[in-house]
Amino acid sequence: MAKLIVVKISGHELDDPAYLAEFASIVAGLHTPAVIVHGGGKSISSVQEQMGITPRYADGVRITDAESLVVVEMVLRGLVNTTVVSALVKAGVEAQGMSGVDRGLIKAEKMLHASEDMGFTGIVTAVRADVLMDMVDQGVTPVIAPVSLGHESVYNVNADQVAAAVAGALDADRLYLISNVPGVLVNGMIAPSLTSEQVESLILEGTIFGGMIPKVRSALDALQNGAKRAVITNLDGLKMGGGTVFTPVS
Repeated sequence: MAKLIVVKISGHELDDPAYLAEFASIVAGLHTPAVIVHGGGKSISSVQEQMGITPRYADGVRITDAESLVVVEMVLRGLVNTTVVSALVKAGVEAQGMSGVDRGLIKAEKMLHASEDMGFTGIVTAVRADVLMDMVDQGVTPVIAPVSLGHESVYNVNADQVAAAVAGALDADRLYLISNVPGVLVNGMIAPSLTSEQVESLILEGTIFGGMIPKVRSALDALQNGAKRAVITNLDGLKMGGGTVFTPVS
């Protein structure tokens, strides 16, 4: 299989037209076929608050009750996906938007947590790699909203976790988890590389916390599932190289 990368773009900056245009320009300049997965947490939280719903999290992952699921579907499948696809097409990328529900692309089940009912927050159980590879083979860049298909409902799945599952299913050469920081900060410095043992130790001591927890764990999950390398970085790192690199233990 030819080299393929998966890029997950955070939802925190997607309401900034200049940031999104820069991201689209970088993707257009890549010489490797790509699959894009996007978040949308900032926009979801904004709409939740407008509706009087207080955003809630467990270990950095959004808890999705029934009311919040409506918001998630509306924001991710509608507003955010359309915005990202539009920017990519304007930059010359043959981008096509979809969610994990389309063609049963991503199957999910309810996420279990020791102390919280996660509601309609899910975890990935299967990815139809054939659907994505058919698109890539036609020169199309899939842009995936992380709303996924369950047996009795759709589920909101953390976008980092969706990207990791997609990267693993595609045996991706690299998974890029794009953040607003250039990598994982350890003692005020960007860690050039991390192992799974180091990650768990840094989580226990509180150095890695909040939304970075699912990000680093997703990087490791991608490797375990078949991706060759995972990188947490920012737009500069995607363009020029750099960031915190995770590689399988040899």
